Amino acid sequence: MSSEDARLGGAEPEKILRDVSIAPLTTLELGGTADFLVEAERIADAIDAVRWARSRGLPLLILAGGSNLVVADDGWRGLVIRVANHGIEMERDRDEVLVTASAGESWDAFVEAMVAEGLAGLECLGGIPGTVGATPIQNVGAYGQEVATTIELVRALDLETLEILSFRAAQCGFGYRRSIFRENRGRYLVVSVTYRLAAGARGTVAYAELRKALGKSAAAAPLTDVYSTVLDLRRAKSMVIEADNPNRRSVGSFFVNPVLEARELADLTDGARSAGFENLPSHPVGENHFKVPAAWLIEHAGFEKGSHHKSVGISDAHALALVHHGGGTSAELVDFARQIQHRVLVRFGIELQPEPVFVGFPTANPLSPGQSTE
Repeated sequence: MSSEDARLGGAEPEKILRDVSIAPLTTLELGGTADFLVEAERIADAIDAVRWARSRGLPLLILAGGSNLVVADDGWRGLVIRVANHGIEMERDRDEVLVTASAGESWDAFVEAMVAEGLAGLECLGGIPGTVGATPIQNVGAYGQEVATTIELVRALDLETLEILSFRAAQCGFGYRRSIFRENRGRYLVVSVTYRLAAGARGTVAYAELRKALGKSAAAAPLTDVYSTVLDLRRAKSMVIEADNPNRRSVGSFFVNPVLEARELADLTDGARSAGFENLPSHPVGENHFKVPAAWLIEHAGFEKGSHHKSVGISDAHALALVHHGGGTSAELVDFARQIQHRVLVRFGIELQPEPVFVGFPTANPLSPGQSTE
């Protein structure tokens, strides 16, 4: 791990905004106000903002695209730093290209641009909302790809030392929806991510649903076809944020798909069969481990697509997406999520874990046993 001297800049008081509504800055469109907010277009802006907050004893919240975030109705009693730096650089290395993208770049626009350049490695990750900086935090993945397989380097501001650190992929602690950045939430602000992409390679078609959608052309599908097919699949599940989509206010997948050992999967399969449910789906993920679709567990626990609970509910296109229909509260969303979690636990013995990050709540996970939204 190497460090660089962070550039310093003079803080401009007018950049600090007061009493800013956070809801419009998130894909759920839920949550209260932040006491203070700053748009960090340069790393110097972020450093100055951290120092300003520290001098006043204010807690920090790092916000990018707001696509994996549930903000409490009480908002954030501190400073929000919204990452807004931009820029993309490319460096050719034989048949591969190192592409460094600033954390504030739109993720889907970045993926689309890489596909247009004929660079393979991210084509199955199109349509995912958020920014580049969020991708290493939860090791974003979909349709047979994860960013961990292409990430070369992550540069991040250490919010404790105010140094910019460089993390090689092996130092990032990547796992299924995991990284050291997520496990040490509040410690790092991702500045940029470097991806190693393949020039002139075919698209990755490892996921069964994607292979089926591509049909006979799957084995030789060009990048553009893989990317557009992924968008079609996501759109059919209301997983692409579009203004006219009634399911657009969501964080995408609300729960993480459980990963079980072979013995645990056998027990779950037997239990599901005893309850009258045949053909429990699962997918191998590494040696002796299997991923079970949380959406299947949710639906077979009695929550149908399109279910409503006050102002929130389940997408009518995909059971794993909890949606906000407008005019609601984060408390209603958490209460509904807890109901789903409880019923899946009672019926199948599996405790679903939430995928989004919760901020402004009394605990880091308000869905934990014994927690309340009251």
